Amino acid sequence: MIAQAIAFVIDALASLFILAALLRFWMQALGAPARNPIGYFSMAITDFAVKPLRRVVPGYRRLDFSSLLVALIFEFILQVILLMLRGVPLFETPSVLSMVLFYAFVKLIRLSVYIFMGAIIIQAVLSWVSPYHPVAPFFDALARPFLRPVQKAIPPIGGVDITPVLVLIFLQLVLMLPVTWLEITTERMIARALL
Repeated sequence: MIAQAIAFVIDALASLFILAALLRFWMQALGAPARNPIGYFSMAITDFAVKPLRRVVPGYRRLDFSSLLVALIFEFILQVILLMLRGVPLFETPSVLSMVLFYAFVKLIRLSVYIFMGAIIIQAVLSWVSPYHPVAPFFDALARPFLRPVQKAIPPIGGVDITPVLVLIFLQLVLMLPVTWLEITTERMIARALL
């Protein structure tokens, strides 16, 4: 019971940091304006890890690989800690750590999809309620790469843009099919390697 509570607290706090680092990566990759409370928060919380890593890991164009690497490292550490709290003897079979690293990468894919789903929902709500809100350009920049191709193919119906719903359905299918399959397959590989 205590181990579960400790795992929950560690997971919640680490996930917040990982989310901030991953959001920082996607903000720069998609050109989202950082001058808003969300951008300031993600930079403030991740600067201690990202800035020193930038000296070693250069970016390429808009891709800030140091932010992505920080997210991956912390997700890997989180998964190792969670497995150890469950009593999994990870260090008896060192090859398992490479599988845990891949599992952490899959978790980042899942979290990225959640970031985009959240951005699309918030962007759709803001477009109806408060299109000139200071954070609207931020969410628009994150949602635009997914919405624009669909908007070109499907015009508004009766003045209503249904593309956010269609894109959300597609992203949910991405989570349900390939991402979940990768997670389950990796979990099985880890379990088999530990037997």
